[in-house]
Amino acid sequence: MQRKIPVLVGFVFGLFMLVQFFIPHPFFSRGYQNVLDWMQIIYVFALLVGALSFIIIHLEKISKKQKGWGYNAIAISGLLLMVFFGFYKGMHKGSPFLWIFDNLQVPMQSTMFSLLAFFVASAAYRGFRARNLQATILLLAGLLVIIGRVPLGEMIHSSIPDTATWVLNVPSMAARRGILIGIGLGTIATALRVIVGIERTYLGKG
Repeated sequence: MQRKIPVLVGFVFGLFMLVQFFIPHPFFSRGYQNVLDWMQIIYVFALLVGALSFIIIHLEKISKKQKGWGYNAIAISGLLLMVFFGFYKGMHKGSPFLWIFDNLQVPMQSTMFSLLAFFVASAAYRGFRARNLQATILLLAGLLVIIGRVPLGEMIHSSIPDTATWVLNVPSMAARRGILIGIGLGTIATALRVIVGIERTYLGKG
């Protein structure tokens, strides 16, 4: 019974969210809006569960003095500090919460994204090796797009930027749309499996 009730709830609401797209009736419109409102409420509780799990995991590592437990202490301290400042001092301009966010969180995010450029360059180097005909075509197309998107390409020849745009809009777009169609079909198949109760991994083990 404990597993049948969640499956039944998933079936009812999944079927309702599917049907309401095809029936333009005020009843379905109001129901759809109510479901969205309840999703926001569930999201808040899920956020609380995530925060509690975050604290429990890090406290366990701190209590066992595992390697790098100092970073776990800093993570928990940062979480609790931001919650305290957010509730006590507010999140308006000039508040400690916003100051910490702008001067610590934003620079760390910028650093992380700047490091990703080196990983992308390393992956491009490995992926663009001309090992066979297909890899050579990929290498040439990539170089053409890179050169065509910077002023150097137009300095070499005026047709290079137009050719790079054609590569992006025709062969690249065709492959991208094929991938998106596959993702869409996979999403529909997974949703149908959840609705009819075939896919039950969200219920956990047992």
